Amino acid sequence: MKPAPPVLVADPERPRDGGAHRPVTEVAVGILVRPDGQFLLTSRPPGKVYAGYWEFPGGKLEAGESVIQALARELQEELGIEVTSASVWRTEMVDYPHALVRLSFCKVTAWQGDMSMREGQHCAWQQLPVQVQPVLPGTVPVLAHLAEERGFSGPTH
Repeated sequence: MKPAPPVLVADPERPRDGGAHRPVTEVAVGILVRPDGQFLLTSRPPGKVYAGYWEFPGGKLEAGESVIQALARELQEELGIEVTSASVWRTEMVDYPHALVRLSFCKVTAWQGDMSMREGQHCAWQQLPVQVQPVLPGTVPVLAHLAEERGFSGPTH
């Protein structure tokens, strides 16, 4: 059995809301990949924690949803697209000051519809190294995984 991946502690100098024994929030995250290899990053909208930071789009699982179901719902709500091909790729645990989250990163290789930013966020198609800043802490290890997978040997962000 593989050991659990290490927990990334974001902003370790800040206190943790809810203390050390808070529940894990399950989050589905989409890595939309175009045929040319570029991937989509979106900014966190105004009013949300880490507003303005860049991340892969997605959101919390609702009761009874699978990761892929939550991903499809979230990408419809946030981007106005219908996911037609996606699979879970990597899982990362991130301890943010506001929440302990399990991020299930899914590669999305096909979707339908015209993309529109429905939450006031911005979007950017990127390649490594990404040009948008700042990058959300939970996104950083996934950029490293993408770099490894693609044989990219430079800074990722």
